[in-house]
Amino acid sequence: MAERIAIRFDEVTFSYGAGPVLQNVSFAIAEGEFAAIIGPNGGGKTTMLKLTLGLLETQNGFVRIFGLKPVTARRKMGYLPQHPRLDPHFPVTVTDVVLLARLGAGWKLGRYDKQDRAAAAAALEAVGLADLKDRPFAALSSGQRQRVLIARALASDPELLLLDEPTSSLDPSVQDELYELLHRLNKELTVVVVSHDVGFVSKYVQKVVCVNRTAVLHPVSAIESEMVSKLYGGMEVRIVDHGHHTHD
Repeated sequence: MAERIAIRFDEVTFSYGAGPVLQNVSFAIAEGEFAAIIGPNGGGKTTMLKLTLGLLETQNGFVRIFGLKPVTARRKMGYLPQHPRLDPHFPVTVTDVVLLARLGAGWKLGRYDKQDRAAAAAALEAVGLADLKDRPFAALSSGQRQRVLIARALASDPELLLLDEPTSSLDPSVQDELYELLHRLNKELTVVVVSHDVGFVSKYVQKVVCVNRTAVLHPVSAIESEMVSKLYGGMEVRIVDHGHHTHD
């Protein structure tokens, strides 16, 4: 059976005006992979993410998600933005937050039905927070809130999970727990993490897309400090290999 491609960029160029933010970008991430998109601030990662989600259209080349145009494939994608538009002090429960994924394009408006609530419960179970379903969102720790937001992304039953800087505001120990969660979710989903932090969890990630206007796809085993230093304009960087973890 032919390999199914989750994300494909083919000779993509995009510019906001002056010069290209992305130029002749081509790469493919296969279904079922755990991939990281890394690069410096301003290197084009956010633009690449918006093109993947169909929020921007390519000026040259094309993007396909499971063979479809991004706008058509949105129901197949779950997304965790870097800065969710959700006031953590707003008086809602954990379940209320997760159920937000069942609103909007593609889902009927109105009261939630049994199917919606079952999807929310399953998503909370997947992130290990089923016992907190009635807890006020404001009462959670930062790590728990991030898990709830991942559950919200899962509640739409996606095939591809996209996360933008998911660990940027978390303590190192909580970051490890979150990557462990993403590793487990990767058994059922394609997972792509966007980050400017090269301290990615190389035990889990299979491919790395290095982005700085252009993009190069590497297997994680080929990533070296010298290569990433060049990507970041000669800055000294440190790659964290969490090889002490063991997995089935």
